[in-house]
Amino acid sequence: MGTGGLERGCVPFLGLDPCRAHVTGAWLRSSSRETASQSGCPSLVFCSPKRKQKKKLNHVTQMIVPVMFHDVDVLTEQLFPVVEAMQKHFSAGSGAYYSDSIFFLSVAMHRIMPTEVERIIQLDLDLKYETNIRELFEEFDHFLQGAVIGIAREMQPVYRHTFWQFRRENPQTKVGEPPPDGLPGFNSGVMLLDLEAMRQSQLYNQLLEPDMVRQLTEKYHFKGHLGDQDFFTMIGMEHPELFHVLDCTWNRQLCSWWREHGYSDVFDQYFRCEGQVRIYHGNCNTPIPED
Repeated sequence: MGTGGLERGCVPFLGLDPCRAHVTGAWLRSSSRETASQSGCPSLVFCSPKRKQKKKLNHVTQMIVPVMFHDVDVLTEQLFPVVEAMQKHFSAGSGAYYSDSIFFLSVAMHRIMPTEVERIIQLDLDLKYETNIRELFEEFDHFLQGAVIGIAREMQPVYRHTFWQFRRENPQTKVGEPPPDGLPGFNSGVMLLDLEAMRQSQLYNQLLEPDMVRQLTEKYHFKGHLGDQDFFTMIGMEHPELFHVLDCTWNRQLCSWWREHGYSDVFDQYFRCEGQVRIYHGNCNTPIPED
C-alpha cells in the first residue's frame, strides 16, 4: 500500500464508498477538479472496481490528480480484528448497509495506513463543495493538544433519540441536547483524521479496546446503527477533548427525516446553521441546492 510519492506536509483525501464504482466516478468528475487540484494533494479512493471500471476512473482522473486504488476486501481483513467488538454495538445487523467493517475505516485508519501518511481528510460522496478545500486542510492547525479528529456536530436529533434511556436516568445531562450548550453527537460525512496524533494518543487507543467499548455502551445504554459515527459520538460524550469540532458550515447536513418522526418540536434547534455554507451534505438522499 504505497503512498504514490506523497509530498511532506501534504494531506491526502479520500472518497469513501464500499465500491459503488459509478458513484465514485461521479464524485471524481464533479469534485476533484475543484478540490484535489487546488490542494495539490493526491486523492485516495477506496474501491475495488472491475478492470473496465478502474480503467474508466483512471482516464477520468489522469489529468487531475493521482489516484490510488485499495482493495476493499484487503482493507476489511485488516480492519476486522480492530473493529469486530464494536460492530455489534454500532451496526443495524448482518447484511445492513453499515454492518461491514469498511464503515469503521476511520476508527482504525491510523493502524492500516503507512506511517508516512500523517493526516487524512475523509469525505462522503454526497457532498458539494462551495469553497477551496485547502481551507478545510487548515483546520488541522486549530487542533488543541490531545485532539485527534476534526468532525462536525450531527444536525438532527438522532442521538437525542439513541440516548433516550441515559437521558431519562440523567435528566440534567447535556448528552443528546442541541447546540450550542448540548452534546448532539457527531456526523462523519466530513472528517479530519490526524493519524499521527491517533497513533500517539494512549487514550484514543485504549478506547478501541473491546472492554472499553463494552463499558461505555453499557454506561450509555447505547445501541446504534451508523458505524464509525456512533463510535465517535459515544466516546465524544466521555472525552470531548479528543475532538476538534468543525463549524456546521463545513458539513451542512440537509436531511430532515427526524422532523417528521417525532421531533418536530425541537428539530430546528439542531438543524439551524448560520454562516456561508462551505460544504453541503445531501445525507439520506436529500437534494443539494443548485448554484
